[in-house]
Amino acid sequence: MFRWKATAATIAIAALALTGCAAGTEDTGDGAQGGGTLTLGAITPPTTFDPAGAEWGNRAPFYQAVFDTLLLATPEGTIEPWLATEWSYNDDSTELTLTLRDDVTFTDDSELTAQVVIDNLQRFKDGTSPDANYFAGVSNLAAPDDTTVVITLAAPDPAFLNYLTRDPGLVASGESLANDDLATDPIGSGPYVLDTAATVTGTSYTYTKNPGYWNPDVQHYDGLVINVLADATASVNAIKAGEANGVKLASNDNLTEVEAAGWTINANELDFQGLLLLDRAGTMNPALADVKVRQALNYAFDREGLLQALQLGNGTVTTQVFPEGSEAYDESLDDYYTYDPEKAKELLAEAGYADGFTLEMPSSTLLGAATYTLIEQQLADIGVTASYTDPGNNFIADLLAPKYPASFMALEQNPDWQLIQFMIAPTAIFNPFGYSDPQVDEYIQQIQFGDEATQASVAKELNAYLVEQAWFAPFYRVQGSFATDANTTVEMLPTNAYPAIYDFVPKP
Repeated sequence: MFRWKATAATIAIAALALTGCAAGTEDTGDGAQGGGTLTLGAITPPTTFDPAGAEWGNRAPFYQAVFDTLLLATPEGTIEPWLATEWSYNDDSTELTLTLRDDVTFTDDSELTAQVVIDNLQRFKDGTSPDANYFAGVSNLAAPDDTTVVITLAAPDPAFLNYLTRDPGLVASGESLANDDLATDPIGSGPYVLDTAATVTGTSYTYTKNPGYWNPDVQHYDGLVINVLADATASVNAIKAGEANGVKLASNDNLTEVEAAGWTINANELDFQGLLLLDRAGTMNPALADVKVRQALNYAFDREGLLQALQLGNGTVTTQVFPEGSEAYDESLDDYYTYDPEKAKELLAEAGYADGFTLEMPSSTLLGAATYTLIEQQLADIGVTASYTDPGNNFIADLLAPKYPASFMALEQNPDWQLIQFMIAPTAIFNPFGYSDPQVDEYIQQIQFGDEATQASVAKELNAYLVEQAWFAPFYRVQGSFATDANTTVEMLPTNAYPAIYDFVPKP
């Protein structure tokens, strides 16, 4: 049921140069099309290749090329075997047993064993990854034999299997974990090997095919190059020059230009944009403690107009934060709040704010100056004054401190339990005031400890309650766009911004 974090905040970084050229495909001799080099464009480089400090989202391909994960997330939204061939929980879902493949060798010729997996899992739990909190509930790790891993949880975690498809599930060679150069010279069992001599850190990463890979069916290319293209202009130039086979687009501003070059736009809707109404108890801004005020803010925004003005229409208007593929999703909640400034004014008057109030929020040029101007205008139309300050590089840190009662934000729409732990639970990172509602707490308890049918039905109830109580003021789900050339196909993942390395295939 809860089949499936990251991008926590999705903010682009400075531009870096493109190097390398795309190669065509060749016949491998077995009837399949393969060979050549797959050249990809990414918008941000990895900060380290040490799995204990890894991230996912737009950094996923750098890691996935070198390392295998314990489980695999598919374009169909399912979780499938990978390094682990089988898994099962005990009756109360607090003990997960994994059975490992017995034919996997790392590129340093060492073997995959349960102890190697345990060592990797413990390092991630104790490491510097921003996702290390995924393992906060892990109370014990054990290896009864060479192919069995037992993970004990302090309480059920309905999203735990999904974590093992992402950075927490990356497995490096056990013999490499003590290497001084682990951060720059990773050793895994994945489909490719990082060529450190040909790699320019921060700019271009070159990989060669792993000749001993246990699953050659997903090695569709002889080589892989990932170039960092954080700047939209650099991305479009690489596309027009034919210097890549696939490029992650940082925005949707150039889709027409990309398609005119003969490229295909592959899309998913992973992120939502809108206001986070964080101070629901009114400790910093008393107005936000009144549900009528939060509802008024939802009625203040012309979501269709904002989608057209800020995303050229590439996305879907919504007033819920759960994604379409989750059990909590309810199509009727996409338009629960309509654009109705008069209704907003009425609600503000009923709440005692007929003369409006001031809403303090951070701003960031990386999220677009026009965005803040339009938000300011639409809030002004209902008598609310937007007061912005720019915390610069401390935007996220100050938001989570917390130093602001509300903020415009772009966040990943996680499914079900992940989103609860990310944005809703009292301990969630994007619930920085630690706000708690007894009804929400009850829903969370039922979801965590319930069976699949209970989880599904209660997730829908939780979603409806959050929308009615106006915990957030979402504007729309943003189309994430990945462009591929005429020689390449790819399937998008419903739960990550960047497609899986295995899902790029040369056209025959």
